[in-house]
Amino acid sequence: MRCTRTPDCTGTVDETGFCDRCGLAPRRADRSPRPGSEPAPPPAGPTWRVADLVSLPVLVFPTDQRVRRDPAVPEHQRFCAHCGGPVGRGGEDRLDHGYCGRCQTPFAFVPDLRHGDRVADQYEVVGYLARGGLGQVYLAKDTHLDDNPVALKRLIDKTNRHALRVEVSERRYLTTLDHPAIVRIFNFVTAPDRLFGGQTSYLVMEYLNGMSLAELCLAARDPARPDVSLPLEHILAYAHEILAALDYLHRRGLLYTDLHPGNVIRVADRIKLIDLGGVRRADDRSSPMVGTPLYRVSDRELETYGTTVRSDLYAVGVLLAELSRGLVPGPEVPPGDVDVGVESFLRLVRRARHGRPEHRFASATDMSEQIKGVLHELLPPRSVHEQPASSTVFAPTPALLDAGLGTVPPLERWTTPEGGAVHAHGRPAPAAVATGLPVPRPVPGDPAAEFLTTVGALDPENLLDGLASFDAPSVEIELARCRARLELGDPPRAWDALTAAEKLLDDVPADWRVTWHHALLALTQGDVPRAGDLFDAVYGELPGEVAPKLALAYCAEHVGDTVRATRYYEAVWRRDRLTASAAFGLARLRLAGRNRAGAVAALDGVPRFSRHHDTARIAAVRALTTRLGDGPPDAATLNEAVRRLTELRLDGGSPHGEARDRLTTTVLEAALERVLATGPDGLDGGGMFGDPPSENALRRRLARSFRGLARQQARNRNDHGVLLDRANTVRPLTLL
Repeated sequence: MRCTRTPDCTGTVDETGFCDRCGLAPRRADRSPRPGSEPAPPPAGPTWRVADLVSLPVLVFPTDQRVRRDPAVPEHQRFCAHCGGPVGRGGEDRLDHGYCGRCQTPFAFVPDLRHGDRVADQYEVVGYLARGGLGQVYLAKDTHLDDNPVALKRLIDKTNRHALRVEVSERRYLTTLDHPAIVRIFNFVTAPDRLFGGQTSYLVMEYLNGMSLAELCLAARDPARPDVSLPLEHILAYAHEILAALDYLHRRGLLYTDLHPGNVIRVADRIKLIDLGGVRRADDRSSPMVGTPLYRVSDRELETYGTTVRSDLYAVGVLLAELSRGLVPGPEVPPGDVDVGVESFLRLVRRARHGRPEHRFASATDMSEQIKGVLHELLPPRSVHEQPASSTVFAPTPALLDAGLGTVPPLERWTTPEGGAVHAHGRPAPAAVATGLPVPRPVPGDPAAEFLTTVGALDPENLLDGLASFDAPSVEIELARCRARLELGDPPRAWDALTAAEKLLDDVPADWRVTWHHALLALTQGDVPRAGDLFDAVYGELPGEVAPKLALAYCAEHVGDTVRATRYYEAVWRRDRLTASAAFGLARLRLAGRNRAGAVAALDGVPRFSRHHDTARIAAVRALTTRLGDGPPDAATLNEAVRRLTELRLDGGSPHGEARDRLTTTVLEAALERVLATGPDGLDGGGMFGDPPSENALRRRLARSFRGLARQQARNRNDHGVLLDRANTVRPLTLL
């Protein structure tokens, strides 16, 4: 039967029920896709943790569940493993084993070993497990070691040099590898060959009792198997473990080359890579290619570069795409129509499968870090008291992207004509955002990486002096110089530094750091739409990072795309409660949408351990007192503002001081506006509005506040006079 799993697959479904090319089971028309954004329910029983993020259930499999009761291969599934032609057919006269008439490759569609057979006088056969393209696998008991279950793998094609090479490859590498996510080999033995005569060899391997990811994928989409699930976060968790195994191989100069769902087994409490026959040294350009076509890079890439780390990672991207079919939308769906976590997943897959290898992830570790970031976006938020894991790509920034909402109004608020018109929502200018966003960490391979970690936080002038002392060519030095020039308001010389960095790079388009700094320059120059496009490109390169989403949120806010801005601010804030800039961005957007309660709720989410906690509390008072639309805040809102004001620690904790006096004046102004519009009903304020609250009481208190500001904070005669005029304007009329 031909495979129908993907439109472009030309493989054949063998007796195991899975395609011999893509490794997946054929689709079933009655499967109903599950939304990828729905979180998986928490496991009810024992679990194992992946990346300290995902709890996967510990599964129990009967020891002999994979033993095939009828090991014979149906006639319509009998094909030559070498040339693909039909073999062993002919009804009652069919051959169960023999040689292909076209290429003389041996075939065997029945097992050589039977229940109870002993191999090497040690391994007692329990049953037949599976047949692959070139071999057979049996379950056996190690009678020398407490009858522990083992797997015996035999190659059918003893005469084919490629098959023997695969066998030797598995034997050599498996005996030296020791990783929890890679199958172990214990022994190498021989036994008489009943099918073809002579002797044949067997690999004695760890028996993996479980389901392949191909089988798991099929079961999860089967309505008759509600007990099996494969949500998006589980798929990413499996990919994280696969990448750990690949990283283990890559660090030893080895490539896997044959990743597909059929070669990954889900056992009770982990996953395992199996079938390491394709493992080869990274510098091997002569060995025959082993791999599943759908998961293999283009022939042109193989001819140019051979198999590489990036071609292994390409296969991980294809595996993610195949396992998630039906869980995530196709490319025709606009990104804004899906959850940000799903969008990040799609961008992760897109980068891993990029047609140009230089645009893929550079290492399994790099891809694994981005997977963890995407998992954070897909999983339910952690407790607000948990500090988020630090990024390996961006350093945290102390800057807060806010320009007014979180500050006590300055005296100019009342002493200058334009001061009264300043909007309290506090959106920062693009140039301020360019120097306030998180800074990329130095790349470890750069000559100046260690030097830059010792420089510390210096002002731009001193930093430039320090950078000048490093005399070796360095991309990171030039990028640091670019940022310092931006802080000094010198875009032309920042551009020169970025150009110098580009000249030191081998492939500028493939380096996200250059794109990031071009976006910063665009912000500094006020070209926010272009900056947004560049930040979007960085998001595509780093789908699990917070910084590009924060930058995109600001750009969308600036150009008036409130839906997109809200979407990204919420995604950042949901994941990282230390990025208070996202909370302030949400507050601004909600105030602009006249959602005062939503703005205050966002600000209240800034945790106590954040350096911006007190700033957020000030912003909440201002949000409660600012005018939204045509009417002033209602009485309950103003009473809440007073309550919060009394709890603020201002002026070093003093009950009276310049900051508290100005903020009190702001609250009193809002209250007077309310009374003039609707009367004092409902006002309380703990006595701040008078006892009982009335228009005259509020006028007297506000006039007293203005006189206090004039006496204590006016810096010149003009300010003093303006503040006294305000006091005289608001004070109640009296009879002379």
